[in-house]
Amino acid sequence: MEGDEKKPLMSHLEELRKRLIACAVAVGVCFVGTYAFSEKLFMVLASPLKRQLPEGDRLIFTNLPEMFFVYLKTALVGALLLAAPFIFYQVWMFVAPGLYRHEKRYVFPFVFFSTILFVGGALFGYFVVFPFGFRFFLGFAGE
Repeated sequence: MEGDEKKPLMSHLEELRKRLIACAVAVGVCFVGTYAFSEKLFMVLASPLKRQLPEGDRLIFTNLPEMFFVYLKTALVGALLLAAPFIFYQVWMFVAPGLYRHEKRYVFPFVFFSTILFVGGALFGYFVVFPFGFRFFLGFAGE
């Protein structure tokens, strides 16, 4: 550790509390923004399924509040993804003081390649796995 100063446990907990509150506020702010677009986000996420549905079929909801909760969940996931850079920054600012200088060197390559692999995996899932999986599960559909 750079300064080799030891902090008491309560100061670490206070720092963690402050960072968690900042993350929660960021997700809340992003949620308000993504809820405004939750219907459009849902349509984007459901488009691979809609392409696999037989002609004339459509998505339905079976409970009264179901679409409301789907839009809430879609907005929450969108908010988490939108706030992720800020959340990761907060995690880094909490962890970084406890790392040695040679350990900090590995952070940038780790973050860069993790981001590339995450985006690549998400695109692979959306364009390859989703259509295949939806086609498989729609094979079990009955009249």
